[in-house]
Amino acid sequence: MGRTSSFPQRVLIIGSGIGGLSTGIILAKHGCEVTVLEKNNYPGGLMRSYRRNGIDCSVGVHYLGSLDKGQILHSFFDYLGVTDVIPVSRMGNEGVIDRYIFDSPDTHPPSFDMPTGIDSYEDNLRRSFPEDEAAITPILASVRRAATQLHGLEFLRSGDSDFSLLDQTRPLGEILTDHQCSPGLRSVLAIPACWLGVPAEDCPVYYHNMALASYVSSSWRLECSGSNMAEAFAGRLRELGGRIITGAEVSKIEVKSRVIKGVQLSTKERLTADTVIGAIHPKVILGMLSPGDVKPSYYQRISGLTDSHGIFSVHALVEKNRHAELSYNIFKVDTDSHGNVPDLRYYQIRRCNSEKHNLLSILTSGKEYLWQPWQDTISGQRGRAYVDLKEKRATDLIAEANTLLGDLGNIEIVDIYTPLTMRDWVNSPGGSAYGVLRSASQIMATALLSRTAVRGLYLSGQSVLAPGMIGTIMGSFNTVKHILGVEEFRALVDI
Repeated sequence: MGRTSSFPQRVLIIGSGIGGLSTGIILAKHGCEVTVLEKNNYPGGLMRSYRRNGIDCSVGVHYLGSLDKGQILHSFFDYLGVTDVIPVSRMGNEGVIDRYIFDSPDTHPPSFDMPTGIDSYEDNLRRSFPEDEAAITPILASVRRAATQLHGLEFLRSGDSDFSLLDQTRPLGEILTDHQCSPGLRSVLAIPACWLGVPAEDCPVYYHNMALASYVSSSWRLECSGSNMAEAFAGRLRELGGRIITGAEVSKIEVKSRVIKGVQLSTKERLTADTVIGAIHPKVILGMLSPGDVKPSYYQRISGLTDSHGIFSVHALVEKNRHAELSYNIFKVDTDSHGNVPDLRYYQIRRCNSEKHNLLSILTSGKEYLWQPWQDTISGQRGRAYVDLKEKRATDLIAEANTLLGDLGNIEIVDIYTPLTMRDWVNSPGGSAYGVLRSASQIMATALLSRTAVRGLYLSGQSVLAPGMIGTIMGSFNTVKHILGVEEFRALVDI
């Protein structure tokens, strides 16, 4: 396809995660000369899995929402041209996508099942919390509106704001309090906010509703590895004429009189472009600029942003004859007497590339304070005390898995990672797993993150709009909208 005149001619994209690759595909579809620069040896960022002892371990993609025909992620994948090369299987065929197990049976039912479909979800809420009849009706009406907006791709037709659908910026916690929700209902409804790394008390209700609507509409698992998924996106970009240069660490973004000129690599090589898109954390992009390249107010706003927490994760092998693959996910949920959710643990058992074993994957909050003594170290050089602490945390989580799932027998730990691992691998400040915290308290500070004061410099990735696969790809389209302007975007980008 020849280049559409309104699109930039030469584009450099820093970072090859889902944000960088999807933005690159959109621009390459319209004839732009796109080069993606990735400091690691392989593209994919958090989307990419890694292999330990022959076992593929997921990082950022454990399940996907809204991949049914006519739903938002399916529409995205169709537009990007990757639907047919990313095999998936539907969850919820046995009536459960996620099972929440609570630690406070005095204020909750012992568990709650999230099924497929908003109607079924509402039925489960009403059966579990009959005393909350009056609260459930308006809360679910709001979720339904979010689902309609999402699948109708209303953000594509919205005005020139980063997310004009975000007219519901009140914290979810305030709304649940207004509706006088019971502690049990409050806990169940708080969990989708946890998926985004935001406490319900500070989570804008639209983000909550978007996350819940996306997964309850339909949920899916990859029937391939995250590396295969990353290669599907990378292969599509190359098919459209784009380039991906791995092992290319950007040390400086070159700007003259607040107009983009290109980038300089750590090898001192210079690459010129009329457009540069930073698809990594905004604070890292800020560090690639020289003083004076951006206004002091912009610098202070970005550098002062609070980030979401990191993740601690364990991957371990369990014998197939002791535990079959689970068709749903389990969340072990900590709650207080008010129904707030200070922490939770995610458990998944899936088949893997081992004939005799299934893979147990566990994720929980990173508790960054635990790793503070090793903050200034690099991977592989943190010593025995760091390894011992990792193994202690992993052992505690596996012990909880035994109580939840039954005796798992002999368990072989494949790998453990901490927020420091995430920090070093994908260059995320503090090891943040979800990028910038999309909280109500910094809603104004996070507005318009995809644009900078430098002409030709834009941001993409999960920090600029919303985390997760859907939120990140939405952000990619939104970045292209800022490059083109609203009217030209509407005319040229047909999804």
